[in-house]
Amino acid sequence: MLEALKEKVLQANLDLVKHKLVLFTWGNVSEIDRRSGLIVIKPSGVSYDEMKAEDMVVVDLEGKVVEGDLRPSSDTPTHIEFYKAFPHIGGVTHTHSTFATAWAQAGRSIPFYGTTHADYFYGDIPCARSLTKEEIEGAYEKNTGLAIIEKFREDGIDPLEVPGVLIKSHGVFAFGKDGGGSVYNATVIEEVAKMAFLTEQINPTVVRADKFMMEKHYQRKHGKNAYYGQTKKK
Repeated sequence: MLEALKEKVLQANLDLVKHKLVLFTWGNVSEIDRRSGLIVIKPSGVSYDEMKAEDMVVVDLEGKVVEGDLRPSSDTPTHIEFYKAFPHIGGVTHTHSTFATAWAQAGRSIPFYGTTHADYFYGDIPCARSLTKEEIEGAYEKNTGLAIIEKFREDGIDPLEVPGVLIKSHGVFAFGKDGGGSVYNATVIEEVAKMAFLTEQINPTVVRADKFMMEKHYQRKHGKNAYYGQTKKK
């Protein structure tokens, strides 16, 4: 079942290691097949060195294992909430990458300081609130997803325009059109987080870059009249 998708999700998870976003078994990637409503996700606690495509777990949107001998990632309920809330995303990545997680632990969104940020994110990379004691003691992973969705809705953020988020005292979630795309965005988040940290170290009184600069750089890559890159031959 979904054998090609399992191969894709395996590779996306291995790319977390390639891009130095994870240590040990930290982090996970999933991708949804919207036609069937089934999600393929990394198994829980399995070393990246040992993982194979057949280890990937298939679950439905209720979290029921449809295929697989291993338990799915413990973050599966979080991924599920994103897929339910954001029908246009196709992949989710979760990491504890160093610089981005430092911003999350500080409870700070990553401010827009320059063009690298604006090439991928149409605004600050937000930080969602801490979970309450009741939320943590209850359906913790599900509530993690709900707190992030709450942040996006309260602030009117489109996950296609800002395909990533921090959650206070925890880590990073990134979105994409597929699993690989979400890993790409998680990688950019880590680099932007590092740049923002260094920027504030060099100039503690730095302010956000001009909005017109953000508009230019984001739209030239993602807007209706985008012109970055090559056009496809017909």
